[in-house]
Amino acid sequence: MRNYVVLFLGCLLFHLAGTWCLPLIDRDEPRFAEATREMQERRDYIVPYFNNQFRFDKPPLTYWFQVASYRIFGENDFAARFPTAVAAALVALVLFAWGKRIRDERAGWWAAIIFTLSLQTFIHGKAAVADMWLVLFVTLAHWAGWELGVNTERRTSNAGHPIAWWWVTFYVSLALAFLAKGPIGWTPLLTVAIAQRFIRQKGFAARFKFVRGVLLMLALVCLWGVPALVQTHGEFFWVGIGKHVLQRSIATMEGHGASSIWMYLALLPFYFITVFVSFFPWSTKLPALWKNLRAHRDSTDQFLLAGTVIIFGIFTFVQTKLPHYTLPAFPLLTLLVARRTDSLRFSKALPINIAAIYLAVAVFVTPFLAKFFPAYNLARDSQPNLKPDMEFGAVDFTEPSLVWYFRDRIAKFMTPLKRKEGAEFMSRSGSRLVVLPTESVNNVFPNVDASWRSYRESGFNVAKGQRVDLTMLLKLE
Repeated sequence: MRNYVVLFLGCLLFHLAGTWCLPLIDRDEPRFAEATREMQERRDYIVPYFNNQFRFDKPPLTYWFQVASYRIFGENDFAARFPTAVAAALVALVLFAWGKRIRDERAGWWAAIIFTLSLQTFIHGKAAVADMWLVLFVTLAHWAGWELGVNTERRTSNAGHPIAWWWVTFYVSLALAFLAKGPIGWTPLLTVAIAQRFIRQKGFAARFKFVRGVLLMLALVCLWGVPALVQTHGEFFWVGIGKHVLQRSIATMEGHGASSIWMYLALLPFYFITVFVSFFPWSTKLPALWKNLRAHRDSTDQFLLAGTVIIFGIFTFVQTKLPHYTLPAFPLLTLLVARRTDSLRFSKALPINIAAIYLAVAVFVTPFLAKFFPAYNLARDSQPNLKPDMEFGAVDFTEPSLVWYFRDRIAKFMTPLKRKEGAEFMSRSGSRLVVLPTESVNNVFPNVDASWRSYRESGFNVAKGQRVDLTMLLKLE
């Protein structure tokens, strides 16, 4: 128990380091954070909203955890990111426990260390998004699937309690994985199906009791899904699954992926290349790992390989591509490496050096980066003049960070404006503000009222990879 407590607290503090210094990064982090704030305001915990509009991108599990965090820490950047750090620390615990079952305690420690200190985990262990909760429950489902289908040595059959425990864990984890990020959470089912072809054990399928298990999984999902479909007249399904799952698979969304068939073909090996960055520094051992697996692998290796290949394979053929999409495979890849730390010749000093570098970046570099977030700085500079009843609009810059940071003081929602609408918006009665690119100010407002307050900030739009220079005009009445 002491080892579990030390590991959890150590990983939690590691992932939390610097989260209070770095503003939320457009677009996903502010979307999740603001949608959770609006969920609290509406007291509607079924259907998420962002900027007073339906947000069908993701199921609600991450929002629920963020609601709990807000009630403890308040509505701020740290509170939005805190649940993700908890999820990342829990993944480390799962890998520690699973690694002990697969080999020994040493393998468990290495599994927890390798996952925690992978570059992609370092990044997404701090991000206010759904990915780490997906990773947690997909990993739990894979572990339960391994116990049911592969681990014959330690399975006891008298009274059937261990088998029943892992059976429940498998299907409940699948349900929670779906509630975290949708159908991709069901990939452990494919892992089990494919592993069954290679691991020919008597009673393999019988132990999973697929029909009743899938019914349990769907029943748990329906506890949220049915009210959500009723409340949105089915729109949650058609937009959430139709657009954000199917359309993402066959078309590029938000510029992340291929724009032509030739580019699509060129990007097919995308994840098999980016893994060497995402899984760094442990990716340097992947060629040796592959050589080792080709020479000898057992049923556990086959199970872990099946899960890894399925996740990498699915996202290889999905047209929208981002490096972190394959993160649910990292725990399986981690265990494959952790089982062979002796033959792969791991240096004990490497984890210490990597952890020191990551902590230095989190603690000393992230405060420096805050000045490059214009929405955050505009809201901070104008904070004394912001009022709850103020109207606010935006022209040619409507990133979610504007909504998140200005609604900390303003009760109303952001109004996206066309250039020709900006002057009319500001001419209305009542206090109000508008944010727009500085280069557009003279065009939109040829004669700026001398009584208006003006704020200007330059920085970087991470979502578009562009430098931006913003001006905010504020009218007080």
